Amino acid sequence: MPPVFRGKSRRNIAAVESDEELTLEEEQSAQKEERDADLEQYAKEVLAALIRDNLPPTPNNFSLYFDRLLDKKSESFKKQVLSIFELEESNDAENTIVLEQNLKQGFASIKNILSLTASLYKNLTIVSKILDKRKRELLEVSDSLGVKSVAEALEGDIGKLNTILKKQSVQMKELYEETGSVIKKVEEESIFDNQFGVYNKRYLFAKIEKESELIKEFKHDSSLIMLELSKELRSSIHNSKIIMLMTRTIARLLLKTSRRSDIIAHYGKGIFVMLLKHTDIESAKKASERLCDLVANSNFFLADKEIPLKVAIGITKIDPANSVEETIVAAMDAIDAAYESGACYAVKIKEAKKSE
Repeated sequence: MPPVFRGKSRRNIAAVESDEELTLEEEQSAQKEERDADLEQYAKEVLAALIRDNLPPTPNNFSLYFDRLLDKKSESFKKQVLSIFELEESNDAENTIVLEQNLKQGFASIKNILSLTASLYKNLTIVSKILDKRKRELLEVSDSLGVKSVAEALEGDIGKLNTILKKQSVQMKELYEETGSVIKKVEEESIFDNQFGVYNKRYLFAKIEKESELIKEFKHDSSLIMLELSKELRSSIHNSKIIMLMTRTIARLLLKTSRRSDIIAHYGKGIFVMLLKHTDIESAKKASERLCDLVANSNFFLADKEIPLKVAIGITKIDPANSVEETIVAAMDAIDAAYESGACYAVKIKEAKKSE
């Protein structure tokens, strides 16, 4: 007689496990909804306090009251809020501290170089005086014994100074290497592009990565706009300096029209990227239309000739399932699509990989 197995079958066990996973997922979802509701209610309390105290609800005032009223809340609520802060927290302040430390180290090295240079100059002046002194002594002696004595004295003087100068030259080399290392560190930690007065590529990638994490947690929409001076316009101008001036004009227009929360960066080779936080694709399209109109209505004069500016824009979506590089490539593909269609902008969204 075949053995009889009592209890749950494999199918029933799998169903139970699935139900447990679903229950856990539902529980996490419910906790998140409760946390968001509590936070929304707290935000209303903060706003009410500002109005009660006759203060304008500016970002700075709201932040001040947000922190002040939080002290009166329960420890569990504080932990919830602080967990959100940790997710949103940027390491910009920490980067600034590191950058300032490197700069101070660099200034100290430069100060030492200047001090050592002054010492070297002083020693070279001494060499010149010694040579003049021994020259006069040689003119005053007439016998070979006297010449030999002056030569020996000169050799001794030069030998002493040579030892000092060799030591100082080694110190100078070490200081130059130290300063060069500091400059390299500063360049690596820099977040700005000095050429156009916007953020650089490294900072842009870090911000896209951070925004992806926030989207994954809070499920909002954010978009990316990439733009460049039209290829057609660039090919018609055979002067690299003029193209550079046009590109700088585009950078200024971006800075002028952007929101405080937008991140504008130079990706490289005259290509700019705007990270539009809490902005869906439709809103990104409208922003692109405004940019196209603004650029087209801007005046750029070359001698007596007015040259109409034109840009090509690519729009894509920030998706946590895609890497930063994949998001950038999608924006580049959108620019190519804009050229192909003849439109000012186009949209390309990379389909997220399905988890197996």
